Amino acid sequence: MTTAIAPGIVHLAERVPELTAAQMVAALVPPPQFAHASFESYRADPEYPSQADAKSQLMGFAGGGPAVPKAGFFRRAPKIAPTKPGVYLDGGFGVGKTHLLAAIYHEMPVRRKYFGSFIEYTALVGAVGFQGAVDQLRGADLICIDEFELDDPGDTMVMTRLLGQLVASGTRLAATSNTPPNALGEGRFAAQDFLREIHAMADSFQTIRIDGTDYRHRAVDGHAVTLDESTYAAEISAVAASAAVSDDAFHDVVAHLAHVHPSRYIRLLDGVELIGLRDVTVFADQSAALRFVALVDRIYDAQIPIRATGLSLDRVFPDEMLAGGYRKKYLRAISRLVASTLA
Repeated sequence: MTTAIAPGIVHLAERVPELTAAQMVAALVPPPQFAHASFESYRADPEYPSQADAKSQLMGFAGGGPAVPKAGFFRRAPKIAPTKPGVYLDGGFGVGKTHLLAAIYHEMPVRRKYFGSFIEYTALVGAVGFQGAVDQLRGADLICIDEFELDDPGDTMVMTRLLGQLVASGTRLAATSNTPPNALGEGRFAAQDFLREIHAMADSFQTIRIDGTDYRHRAVDGHAVTLDESTYAAEISAVAASAAVSDDAFHDVVAHLAHVHPSRYIRLLDGVELIGLRDVTVFADQSAALRFVALVDRIYDAQIPIRATGLSLDRVFPDEMLAGGYRKKYLRAISRLVASTLA
């Protein structure tokens, strides 16, 4: 859901987007880069058989039957399709989990289905209340949840109750995460106080492990591209002649994110075809870093390239943050930042 705007330079730090509940529900579809994702277009890495196994199981879950073995591709018979109401794709970033999740969405022959990030569902609850979210989603045949994360006790309770009510009414679930469902919340809050809720939620899912390496790093050195001031200015100006380009100081964007609900980050990017960030620096505040991670996810989903000056964007999260409970989030963001600066 993007809006075309006139060519020229805009400033993300000056945008104050609004998003109604109806717009939030309407936006629960796969992002543009996965608008046509299918099982056929999923490229399983032959070095990691779990990728082909996962594809086979998920085809059964989506109602398309198991994948047909081909000589030299599958060496084992496909596993039986999941029987629980939900499937949970557990694996590192860049192994194709979101592609497979979108393939389920596109290929499951059902009437009502939704696809959104974890934060989009919790934002819906925040906008219309818990019962309002249940009412909006009740009757859905399929709910897809990308990057399932439980960063605080409130989210734990909300998502457990929401998914429990939806499953009880017949909704099927598909989710991705970098963390197995019984381990959600570990290292972030006192997960032991919520084990009953976490385990109850996990009982709705059959976990499918997907191993592999980050496809975004298979052909790159893992470093984000940094431009000098003159090169940056020239590229921003050149693109702005025919398209909308954002140009902001990194500090200004980070500060502005604190005043915009994460559910609205996608609207900050409306119509923008290139993002410019000047004078990038390292994060000192974890809350600010996590807000930036959420913005990076939206930028990557929208496939908007980034140009930046200052510190390389793969170095904005200090070692102490990378060693903490949000390590996987930061590593995912670094992977996506590298890919976005190379685009």
